[in-house]
This record gives sequence, C-alpha cells and structure tokens, in this order.
Amino acid sequence: MNDVLVLSNIESAYGPIKAIRGVSLRVARGRIVTVLGSNGAGKTTILKTISGIIDPRKGSVVFRGVDITAKDPTFIVRQGLSHVPEGREVFPLLTVHENLLMGAYTRGDRDAVARDMEQVYTYFPILRDRQKQQAGLLSGGQQQMLAISRAILAGPELILLDEPSLGLSPKLTKDIFEIVIRINRERGTTILLVEQNANMALNAADHGYVLENGRVVMEDTCENLRAKDDIREFYLGQKGGDDRAERRWKKKKTWR
Repeated sequence: MNDVLVLSNIESAYGPIKAIRGVSLRVARGRIVTVLGSNGAGKTTILKTISGIIDPRKGSVVFRGVDITAKDPTFIVRQGLSHVPEGREVFPLLTVHENLLMGAYTRGDRDAVARDMEQVYTYFPILRDRQKQQAGLLSGGQQQMLAISRAILAGPELILLDEPSLGLSPKLTKDIFEIVIRINRERGTTILLVEQNANMALNAADHGYVLENGRVVMEDTCENLRAKDDIREFYLGQKGGDDRAERRWKKKKTWR
C-alpha cells in the first residue's frame, strides 16, 4: 500500500498525563482516513503530534518517507502537510482574503495560488462574497469554511482535519462534509479526519480507527466498521436499552 503517513507506537503526554499510548496508524495516499472516539480519547493529540505542536515521548511519525517526528511545525508545513485545528483559529482581525493568503505564505507559485484561490471560492461561494470582511465577524460555519480553505491554499498533499462539525448545525455539517469529499476526489488531497460525529465520518472516509483512552481498539474499512455491532451501538446509536451504559463499559473492557 502507498502510505503517505505512518505513525509507529506514538506516545504523547501533557505533563504527567499520557494522552495517547502506543498509537500506530497508516494513511494511504489519496484516501480519507478517520479517527473516531469520544471526547478526551486522544484524537486531537494525535493530530497535534503529527503536525509538530506536541513532541511525542516515544515512537515515530513518517510523512512521505521523511521522519518528521518532533520537527518544527514550519518544516512540516513545507513538506506538504496542513492542519485545520479544532476551533478553526482563523486570524480574526485579518480579512477573509488575507487569511487565505496566509495559507499560501510558504508557496512561490503565484499562478497556482491564484487557481487554488478560485477553487476555494467555488467550494465556498460565501467566502468570495465576504472576502473583504474581517474573519472574526464570520459565523462559526463560515470560519470553518475559511479554515479549510486556508489549508488548501498551502497546496498540501495531506490535510489534518480536527472536528469540522464542532458547533455546526446538521445541515451545515452535511455541507462541510460534502466539500471535504470533493476536495479529496477533485484535488487528490489525502485527509486524516478526527471527528465525534461517527455517522458523517464513516460515510465520508475510506478507512477508520477507533480510539479509546488513548489506544487504538479497532481498525477496519469504514464499510466494515459501520456493520460492526459495537460501532452501531456505541457510535451510531442504532441500539439501546436501560442497561446500555453497563453493557458499554463491559464491552469496552474487552476491546483493550
């Protein structure tokens, strides 16, 4: 398999608290891969470790055949990796257009940047309408569109996408995920998606990992994951009952 990203036995921590424990995963070139898990499972920590925000205590991160473990984030961006963080983190006092130019800061191919700018305006027409508006005045959904578009302007081979549905309405979430799929299909951009909305993530992605308490407890194609009883019950809400919490605790213990 042609893997663009390989994590091997990664351990990362916040002070004395281990957030991820021996995580290994692979992302094939041109695919969408998702990491599912509840709040606090360690999903965001995985992305921060990949993009250099957090240095792992153990393990390695290899991107496009280059060991980027604990490298400076600027170096990692220049290798072709963009990170769309949880909470969007746009530059609030800059305009929409200026935010997009910040995404293209490391590039020198002006013609290609201009084409990418037009493409993101095709994906998100509202950004063209608001291109002179300060980003801090956009709605949450529009800021998410801007954060994704800013990542595209860097011309990456891989985008790390952290909780794109956070705080968005179901309709806007659906719209965002449709564009994420288009970015993957039309641009060939590989995407590693971290998401609590398991239904949307499994429908969009090709392959998935399930994270519990900082460990990968399940891995398979998304088609197979959707068919598993554990996933259907715990993440898709397709089963239930008065003893659900007790059964969930017991079953999760068998995953580890």
